[in-house]
Amino acid sequence: MSRFKSDFLRTLDERGFIHQISDEAGLDELFAKETVTAYIGFDPTAPSLHAGGLIQIMMLHWMQQTGHRPISLMGGGTGMVGDPSFKDDARQLMTIDTIESNIASIKRVFANYLSYGEGAKDAMMINNGDWLREINYLEFLRDVGRHFSVNRMLSFDSVKTRLDREQSLSFLEFNYMILQAYDFVELNKRYGCRLQMGGSDQWGNIVNGIDLGHRMGTPQLYALTSPLLTTASGAKMGKSLNGAVWLNPDMLSAYDFWQYWRNTEDADVSRFLKLYTTLPMDEIARLSALAGSEINEVKKILATEVTAMLHGRENAEQAAETARKTFEEGALADNLPSIDVAKGELEAGVGLLALIVKAGLAASNGEARRHVQGGAVRINDVAVSDERKVIGSGEVTADGVIKLSLGKKKHILVRPA
Repeated sequence: MSRFKSDFLRTLDERGFIHQISDEAGLDELFAKETVTAYIGFDPTAPSLHAGGLIQIMMLHWMQQTGHRPISLMGGGTGMVGDPSFKDDARQLMTIDTIESNIASIKRVFANYLSYGEGAKDAMMINNGDWLREINYLEFLRDVGRHFSVNRMLSFDSVKTRLDREQSLSFLEFNYMILQAYDFVELNKRYGCRLQMGGSDQWGNIVNGIDLGHRMGTPQLYALTSPLLTTASGAKMGKSLNGAVWLNPDMLSAYDFWQYWRNTEDADVSRFLKLYTTLPMDEIARLSALAGSEINEVKKILATEVTAMLHGRENAEQAAETARKTFEEGALADNLPSIDVAKGELEAGVGLLALIVKAGLAASNGEARRHVQGGAVRINDVAVSDERKVIGSGEVTADGVIKLSLGKKKHILVRPA
């Protein structure tokens, strides 16, 4: 039996989204009696979010599904400063043009999870640059800055970790938590927002906003954080051997995204089904009870469901079919990831190690060499043990490509261009 009476908190609780809530009873009561507006802030530090941010997007998704109004807040103002929380050193400062370009690129993903519009329960996409870039500094210090205790701010873990390191915390970054707190107050004033959600590393920043709201006369505000996720083996969510698992399709294909989830560790499958899919809980319980070789089928379901939300059902099923043909039939699927290599370059011959690096299957020649020595590399499904081998136009198959494989799950088509 859930400890919550509101649909939203009950859903988040049973699916494993809740790490901490500032006032459980008060927030549960609020969600049970009225339509609540809540927000999560997203930093525009790159042209795409990665899979590590999916847990936040799914929280907004469930909020809307249970009848409430989510706000996805883009950090067009705070992005000019950069969140220093738990960072070893200062972020590179971005120009306004870069920030705006990143926001425009990031926005495209959200419509797959949220329904935006003008209605009472439609999601809202808001940019905090709308108010932060217009701030009068002296008025801000007088009206907002006077409510902050530097002694208290210095006690936050996110600040203390930086104070103990060589890279000092700049005054610019120190202001970030004041700006984030002010966002909460401004969103309450403009849109009646009562709740800020985020990862557990944002707890101090969110509570700061609640305190500021109290001092500036807002109604009671609330905080809800999700656990910071790592995989069962301790790897950070959203990172793979080949780098970040981007959400934007122009930065990572549906097939590669599907493969990331297909490669989920056994111990994570049940947890990820709850967090990253919309499958009913009784179906997740049934799938979670499967073991042995059947767990691989469950991983395919997980991969397809997560990919379908982001890339669409058709692309997800196509990715699953590509994987099936490649791994189960040994067939050559046209929509495998590919790279182009100039025909002249292939005719002259390309070193195997250089080709492996070019294909993104290794970060360096040394890493590529270890793969070859370990027997993990195949050309056109034939194992290659000679690290000095030169790949040329003679390896191009009747399909007009060279199939380069690393292990059983990574395949790249080399296309003469």
